[in-house]
Amino acid sequence: MQDLQEQNKSLKEMVDFKSDLISMMAHQLRTSLSASKWVLKMFIDEDLGHITHEQKVFLQKTYDNNEKMINLVSEMIDVNKENNTEIAYNFSHSDVVEIMDEVLLEFIGESKERKVAIHFTKPAPIIIDCDPEKIRTAFQGIIENSIKYNKEGGEVFVSFETDDHEVTIDVKDTGMGIKEEEQVHIFNKFFRTANAKKKESVGSGLGLFAVKSIVERHKGKIWFESTMGSGSTFFIALPIVRS
Repeated sequence: MQDLQEQNKSLKEMVDFKSDLISMMAHQLRTSLSASKWVLKMFIDEDLGHITHEQKVFLQKTYDNNEKMINLVSEMIDVNKENNTEIAYNFSHSDVVEIMDEVLLEFIGESKERKVAIHFTKPAPIIIDCDPEKIRTAFQGIIENSIKYNKEGGEVFVSFETDDHEVTIDVKDTGMGIKEEEQVHIFNKFFRTANAKKKESVGSGLGLFAVKSIVERHKGKIWFESTMGSGSTFFIALPIVRS
């Protein structure tokens, strides 16, 4: 009994330490994001000089995304404070095509920097019942990987297919691909492929795990096809709202 009490005390101390660490890092992150917010606001309001309409549009998009990140970090702080791992989902009828279009716009700069071309023929609106911010996060994870682990001069193809019950989003890249023996682990928490580690040394291995969790919370499915040296295609299927 005494051993169990000591183990329980040690475990509680470890949990408290992790909670404090998460809280400290989240507060630091929110402080940095808030500082960026006001600098962006000064540019948008032309306090630092005149900007073109196109520049203002991109800056406003960046400002809006920064604001969403501040809200997400604040939610993490609240969840951590309450010692509750269940993050709230706010569902509404939303156009999944528009969400993807906005996500792709966010990655224009990175895709140009890495010389990766993104191809997306925007279809008519497709309405799903979702938490728009969580779905945005899932799309960001898939698109980021398709660019980051692509080759210079590579391509990303994004397409939508629908039937009577669901929409399937395909994200195909021309990147390095995933070894067959590693594919079974790809959605595991903290897992990163050997090639991914070589190409990008920094990474948590939580991206695809989080994407899968979000998709499944929306009663959807996620899977992929990949061949070494020939790229990967990730599929996300989500229920649609019948008209």
